[in-house]
Amino acid sequence: MQLGLIGLGKMGGNMRERIRRAGHTVIGYDRNADVSDVKSLEELVEKLDAPRTVWVMVPAGHATQSVVDELKDLLSEGDTVVDGGNSRWTDDEKHAAELGIKGIGFVDAGVSGGVWGLQNGYALMVGGDKQHVERLHPIFEALKPEGPYGYVHAGKVGAGHFSKMVHNGIEYAMMQAYAEGWELLEKVKSVDNVREVFRSWQEGTVIRSWLLDLAVNALDDDEHLDKLKGFAQDSGEGRWTVEAAIDNAVPLPAITASLFARFASRQDDSPQMKMIAALRNQFGGHAVESK
Repeated sequence: MQLGLIGLGKMGGNMRERIRRAGHTVIGYDRNADVSDVKSLEELVEKLDAPRTVWVMVPAGHATQSVVDELKDLLSEGDTVVDGGNSRWTDDEKHAAELGIKGIGFVDAGVSGGVWGLQNGYALMVGGDKQHVERLHPIFEALKPEGPYGYVHAGKVGAGHFSKMVHNGIEYAMMQAYAEGWELLEKVKSVDNVREVFRSWQEGTVIRSWLLDLAVNALDDDEHLDKLKGFAQDSGEGRWTVEAAIDNAVPLPAITASLFARFASRQDDSPQMKMIAALRNQFGGHAVESK
């Protein structure tokens, strides 16, 4: 099968390679000419045989919208656009409608696998009309992990990115739990081999996971994480998950708390803690620390 792939960064570049290894033709475009197969989107479209399939792997928001706008003018009826980035599911509905006016199909694909996807395969959560999704089945098979799992047609347009959003929300909470457990173990004097405690959990325990394996990898590189600053960014999907929970009146205390913990990591001198210290001093005479 032929595929055009836009965006050849850490994930896009590895996806191109994995699809090629499965025997398919991939023509890639990236603003970085060193990794691009063509010089422009126009050239990419020209090199594809109809009906064309173009997979977009660029940042969510303006960048994705800009590419969709260009493709709308370059592609023809019967072609299909796949958004494999981390777009918000509500944008999918908009993009499907915009492309649909010209008879261009749209599929949203939540993709999980990160920098390990080339080796291990990518978990795919896909949304869109059945006719568009089924035509792309060979590409999904090339990208997914070996075995029966790792790919799902989750529902209509938006379902793929919504599913990936929830996946990332769960990821936030799992990482937060491991981080809190690690900090507590590091704090007490009785435990003097925290890294090996984490390693002991990798087999036979109910909390074993790939994230735990990655935590052990990180501790092998830097046993007490002394080289790192306690700062964690968020991709936006944690926020979207919490917003969706509010819209649907679904309680998500663990995921919400893990998102707010990310915000706390960005404060070197927490304004909230200043007020709490001041109040404790006022009502109980508790000591405060001055700068």
